[in-house]
Amino acid sequence: MAARVKSVAFARIRAEVVRLVGLIPAGRFTTYGSIAIHMNVIARHVATTLSHLTPEESATLPWHRVVSANARLSPNMDPTLSRKQRRLLKAEGLRIDPEGFIQEADTHFHNVGVRRDIRWSEEG
Repeated sequence: MAARVKSVAFARIRAEVVRLVGLIPAGRFTTYGSIAIHMNVIARHVATTLSHLTPEESATLPWHRVVSANARLSPNMDPTLSRKQRRLLKAEGLRIDPEGFIQEADTHFHNVGVRRDIRWSEEG
């Protein structure tokens, strides 16, 4: 099943989010905001993309390595997915406290990169 695309710009944003998430190495994590800053979009774009992955993408993409600000597992995530995310991150060696904060976050943070000068409009 292909993901439904809203516009050319959104398709480009979606493709870049998927590409960047695929580059996060095991044992590391990044935040929705870090990806968003790099892409020159808002964190909601990143979160929306990851919350609408196809089953095939969910099975292959390391979506679990993207967390909320302050290195916290999203408190708004479906509880079943949150447990799965916690389990997958722990299996990669990350320690997470009961409130969902990744311990020793600086050691495991993956810097996506500096802000890119990207225009996402249909023209750009």
